[in-house]
Amino acid sequence: MKLKCVITLVILSFASVSAAETYEPVIEMVEVTAEKLSVNVIGLDQDEIAKLRASTNDTAGLLEGLPGLSLYGAGGVSSLPAIHGLADDRLRIQVDGMSLVSACANHMNPPLSYIDPANLGAVEVFAGITPVSVGGDSIGGTIRVSSPAPEFAMPGQENLLNGHLGIFYRSNGNVKGGNASATMANELLSVTYTGSYVESGNYYAAEDFKSSMNPAQTAGTVSVPGPDEVGSSLYKSINHALRVALRLDNHLFKLKLGLQDIPYQGFPNQRMDMTDNDGKHANLSYTGQYQWGVLEARAFHENTRHKMNFLDEKLQKMNPAGMPMDTEGKTTGADIKADIILSGNDVLRVGSEYQSYGLDDWWDPIGPWLPGPQVGKGMRGDSPFWNINNGKRDRFDVFVEWEKNWNQKWLSQVGLRSSNITMNTGDVRGYNTVPEKIKGGYGDPTDPATTPGAFNALDHKRTDHNIDVTALVSYTPSANLTFEGGYARKVRSPNLYERYAWSTTNTMIMNMVNWSGEANGYVGNLDLEPEVANTFSATLEWLDSAEQNWGLRITPYYTYIDDYIDAQRCSSGTNFSPCTAANVTRPTGFVYLQFVNQSARIYGVDISGDFMLANSENYGRFVATGLVNITDGENRDTNDGLYNIMPLNATLGIEHSLGNWSSTLEWQLVDDKDDVSDVRNELETDAYSLLNFRSSYEWKWARFDFGIENILDEFYAPPLGGAYVGEGNVMGGGATWGIPVPGMGRSVFAGVTVKF
Repeated sequence: MKLKCVITLVILSFASVSAAETYEPVIEMVEVTAEKLSVNVIGLDQDEIAKLRASTNDTAGLLEGLPGLSLYGAGGVSSLPAIHGLADDRLRIQVDGMSLVSACANHMNPPLSYIDPANLGAVEVFAGITPVSVGGDSIGGTIRVSSPAPEFAMPGQENLLNGHLGIFYRSNGNVKGGNASATMANELLSVTYTGSYVESGNYYAAEDFKSSMNPAQTAGTVSVPGPDEVGSSLYKSINHALRVALRLDNHLFKLKLGLQDIPYQGFPNQRMDMTDNDGKHANLSYTGQYQWGVLEARAFHENTRHKMNFLDEKLQKMNPAGMPMDTEGKTTGADIKADIILSGNDVLRVGSEYQSYGLDDWWDPIGPWLPGPQVGKGMRGDSPFWNINNGKRDRFDVFVEWEKNWNQKWLSQVGLRSSNITMNTGDVRGYNTVPEKIKGGYGDPTDPATTPGAFNALDHKRTDHNIDVTALVSYTPSANLTFEGGYARKVRSPNLYERYAWSTTNTMIMNMVNWSGEANGYVGNLDLEPEVANTFSATLEWLDSAEQNWGLRITPYYTYIDDYIDAQRCSSGTNFSPCTAANVTRPTGFVYLQFVNQSARIYGVDISGDFMLANSENYGRFVATGLVNITDGENRDTNDGLYNIMPLNATLGIEHSLGNWSSTLEWQLVDDKDDVSDVRNELETDAYSLLNFRSSYEWKWARFDFGIENILDEFYAPPLGGAYVGEGNVMGGGATWGIPVPGMGRSVFAGVTVKF
């Protein structure tokens, strides 16, 4: 990908996207005698996304081949992206401009799960050094994904009608699904519908991995998955979106309405499964060109109703009555920003953002409390268990950013962002509130001597005033060589669960707060301070003079984080709490932790490049590609490893293109993971290599995709896949510790898309 380019002012125009039929609003590139900074900026365009679309319905999975990117394992459409070892809420993730928040104690519905790859037009990743104009309340970077731009009919032409129908199949897991889109438009108005559907069974590993499991896990009167079948990896997802766009001269208005229905999604590395996820959003945006520059504004609202329980493979091992858990999250946001032309060499960006997030997390009892050793007694009671009650997290930001071209070789960018975050929550309560029915130390929520009462007696409101600063510089000594470097001070406040998850009353309660996938239990900490990351990063990009035959890009980085939110073993529990002295020293097994501020450092380097091997009219173009990622993370207070740091990994490939045909043969290599987080008893994984193949052929009105993943059917465990509890007993130690989630065995996929 060519990274060096002419700096531009964003000026809205309407340019033809085909010779005779359509108009598409695009961002026109207008030269201002400068060069756009590209420190750690990577991405995927629509053509690159199309090549990957048939192989996955996990939008986060599309990022896996980008420098510095890795994925936390989760459900089939819910992987959590990480940039240089910083993941999930430490990243700013925007979907069509909306900054969304996961509404789940296990983060089963991360922002990227709300858009299917079939509805993607572009992906942009700001890794490490993130300008203040595109990132706040995050320390790891920004990921922005967007739908394709709206299309309009050409002036004087007939109304536009186009779209596509696509189907696909993947052999491992018997995955089947389809997607569709349709657009109707005239010169001023464009209406587009997109929809997608996918359904998958459990996937299979390459060999029998259950021989090492506790026999109690695979015994029972109800049949369990076969020896190489990965339990709780099935899923089903349905997405619909309707967009209306209006073009008036140099002004573009867009309204997008979206619906998502996930009836079920298994999680091999979580105690619970998703049994329903209904999401709705409305997103209204405006972009306009003025003589002074460009103005953008947006307002959106998103509502998620999320439920967890046990799917069949876990349910047969647990209490047959299940364990219902309910969550509702609501996010309302608005932002306005302007690119102001100061001169032919200067651009000033100013803006403001508002985000209001509300969360309720409650668990209904499965029946009345009963004395004695009844199964599931911990979930019985006279009231719902309130994990988060009327949680609020409101953020208001303002920023200013100045970009200056000093001469033909030097360009700089500096920015400042101020963020005010207010958090609060209501009183909580356990399943049982009557003193004589206390089990597990729930107790009267009005009595400070009980666990919920002690939490309720505290002031829950917290306000953080955070300041972000970025400074970037670019130096281009020649047409084929560019050096870029910068510094960023980025701040992130804790999420609601990190501050307000309150219960240490028993193992079941603590196990329900965990988005890391290692099956340990967590409790929050009202005294947490915001994380402050200081990042230094540089990029060298070296291209051949024609910028067609070879290219090399090297990006070293170093981040030091004050008040990093890590974890420590809890030991101050009461009654039936698992926070015991033995919990502090346990060298193996699942443990119980509290979020705590410490300090950390992360450093590494990303190396990527390409080299043209041959270019023939008869045989096509052959290009060798390579990618190496090296990341090291350490807790500076404890000298422990940071959790879920990807080990040394590389991807080598041969790309071939001839006319409408394109293919890629790819070899992925991953080193041993032996530098782990001891406080979490994080699992080590072995080195492995995978061979993959993808190919596609595209006609004017159709496209065919075909490929094979893990061609050699190698058994492996992804380093960030987490602990396998897919069939374990969540209710008291039955889950076997020490088994990483196995990766997918060989899978053949194919997809056909017909355009009209």
